[in-house]
Amino acid sequence: MNAVEPILAENPGRFVIFPIQHHDIWEWYKKSEASFWTAEEIDLSEDVMDWKNKLSSDERYFIKHILAFFAASDGIVNENLAENFVSEVQYAEAKFFYGFQIMMENIHSETYSLLIDTYVKDEVEKDKLFHAIENFPAIKKKADWALKWIDSPSFAERLIAFAAVEGIFFSGAFCSIFWLKKRGLMPGLTFSNELISRDEGVHCDFAVHLHNHHLVNKVPKERIREIIIDALNIEREFITESLPASLIGMNSKLMTQYLEFVTDRLLVELECEREYNVTNPFDFMDMISLQGKTNFFEKRVAEYQKAGVTNKDKETNRISFDEEF
Repeated sequence: MNAVEPILAENPGRFVIFPIQHHDIWEWYKKSEASFWTAEEIDLSEDVMDWKNKLSSDERYFIKHILAFFAASDGIVNENLAENFVSEVQYAEAKFFYGFQIMMENIHSETYSLLIDTYVKDEVEKDKLFHAIENFPAIKKKADWALKWIDSPSFAERLIAFAAVEGIFFSGAFCSIFWLKKRGLMPGLTFSNELISRDEGVHCDFAVHLHNHHLVNKVPKERIREIIIDALNIEREFITESLPASLIGMNSKLMTQYLEFVTDRLLVELECEREYNVTNPFDFMDMISLQGKTNFFEKRVAEYQKAGVTNKDKETNRISFDEEF
């Protein structure tokens, strides 16, 4: 199946990017590049006080579980990118996108490790969180599912599976951190969450775009549904295990509904029918809508982009630094 895909066919022009052959893919790359950030931009000074004084032990447990999964997951995503996608795709523009994604996943991984290192002072507990795959069965199950797909011979199915990793496995965790933002807690954590959720949204959407617009042999709709719902079932188990019963306005029943809502959205983007037909139970996710349009802590919002990367003077092709941020 892979052999006849144009995106996978030997391309002697793959070593030079100009002239651009696939303008849509190039735009995805430039969109990612414009949103570059580093872990040093996250200010965790207020978080330390919130962690000690404003969060309950249940809330701290939940956040630690979420961060432990995230710290491991970006490395798994990168393994697929490095072992498979970067070497498989022959469109130079797609190689650029995946190369940049690897760098951003590294920054995400560094950020999550930094968050754990900052919040968790007990060295034994910290070590357990840094080795979450070996220590938490529900996290191991998610990791094993993603790792299984790294070995899949089908590029198209792997594309769908990693859209599910970034679109479903991450969505419950992102949502739970936005719930803290709604309450005005943990500004460093919630700002990093805005940045990372925006990046992962782009990565998921890019996978959908490649599948829908650049594959000759698309994954059959029934197979897409199987892969996506399989991912949802594993995520449902993880969230049920991670969410304590006593959190106000956030519980596993509501979160399961949210995950079903997100799953339906991904299915529709992949040109499949909805499976669950549920509404979004979290008004704060509608408010944020993963666009970073709010400025909750009166800081620079996560919508910022690097000066000049997307704001070019069209006539002179010079970079403009007059934009306000």
